[in-house]
Amino acid sequence: MKNSAIIRFVIFSCWLLTSQAYAAGYGLIEQSASAGGNAYAGGAASAEDASTVYQNPAGMTYLPDNQLVIGAHAILPSASFNNNGSTTAFGAGTTGNNGGDAGDLTFIPNFYLTNAITPDIRIGLGINVPFGLKTEYDSDWVGRYQAIKSELKTTNINPSVAFKANDQLSLGFGILAMRAEASLSSAVDFGTLCTGLGLGCGTPQSRDGVASIHGDGWGIGWNTGAIWQINNATRLGLAYRSQVHLTLDGNIGFSNVPSALATSFPNGNISAKLTTPDSLSASLFHQLNEEWDLLADITWVGWKKFKNLTVVRDSGSIAADTAENWSNTIRLAFGANYHYNQHLKLRTGIAYDESPVSDTYRTPRIPDNDRYWLSAGANYKLSDDNSIDIAYSHVFVKETTLNKTNDASVSALKDTLRGAYDNQVDVFSLQFVHSF
Repeated sequence: MKNSAIIRFVIFSCWLLTSQAYAAGYGLIEQSASAGGNAYAGGAASAEDASTVYQNPAGMTYLPDNQLVIGAHAILPSASFNNNGSTTAFGAGTTGNNGGDAGDLTFIPNFYLTNAITPDIRIGLGINVPFGLKTEYDSDWVGRYQAIKSELKTTNINPSVAFKANDQLSLGFGILAMRAEASLSSAVDFGTLCTGLGLGCGTPQSRDGVASIHGDGWGIGWNTGAIWQINNATRLGLAYRSQVHLTLDGNIGFSNVPSALATSFPNGNISAKLTTPDSLSASLFHQLNEEWDLLADITWVGWKKFKNLTVVRDSGSIAADTAENWSNTIRLAFGANYHYNQHLKLRTGIAYDESPVSDTYRTPRIPDNDRYWLSAGANYKLSDDNSIDIAYSHVFVKETTLNKTNDASVSALKDTLRGAYDNQVDVFSLQFVHSF
């Protein structure tokens, strides 16, 4: 009953907490504080603790009979925009400030539990937040007609099973039950619409309204993995996570609509399709000697399927449609562990995280670009059964330019946002590990 209460609490917490995307795209790689110290190198092979339920379920066969992991990540991003000649649909300069810092402090929880059924068969449960984003600008910023607030929250419930096929090969499989909730808002330049239509209900940029879209839904996927123990010192891991197809149902609403335009901007029900990407990871763990471990990882992510962000009314008309045209990506990571003594293990790692977003299709909702990770962490054994992990990562984001003209927006006005972002991220991770 205690475990059931913990699980319910963690699910509730995951639904409440918002998240900013800190891996490429809107992915969240922050699923383990132990792996975080290595910049997530070797995750599919290291089988460090019960967080392997997410990294590679086959790794459960390397753990003690039963293990509980509770972790959290404090993520502090900075995303500052500098305007450089943004214009309205009719070529006039767009008024407004630079939007402030679009990033905000966020907390991401993780929960993992594993149990030995037999010496060769393990089951596990993971509850985590594998995808998410949040950007929020000042309501009167220069890019308000393209984005004010963008938020995606997910919660993933991941039951898994693993077994040892023989002394060298372990296999694992899991089910992904994912809930997603999304909210989008942007300003609508009703003043320019009134002027262009000759309705006399406002002047350009003088009568803004706000369009708000919200939706949520569930989807099902799966993950699988294998670990091959080459020898006592070296093992290889391979892990795959499937796509999850979700339909988000919700509503669209407008504020401050002039009466002359009321019939053109009705509130109503909407839906949107969201497909999370599949991924394939290959990892290496090598115990160099009694003091040093070496880790490496390459991960492919199938972002190419994200072609459009389309919101459709119940009537079948398009409420919003933004071309995304993302590309598949590769993430490379290398790490090392130093066993200082029987109680303390030190970690470090570096990574290159490729962005799926090109300069042509970058939007202020996800002003993403290539990033470089520098990480450090430690594990300290409090006793034979308990330990804690801490980790810190600084993420350097490549200078990011933006030159985006609205697609089929809620107002159909083709304003253009031009400028550049200065982005960076700090990630602080902490987890408690209990074996029993």
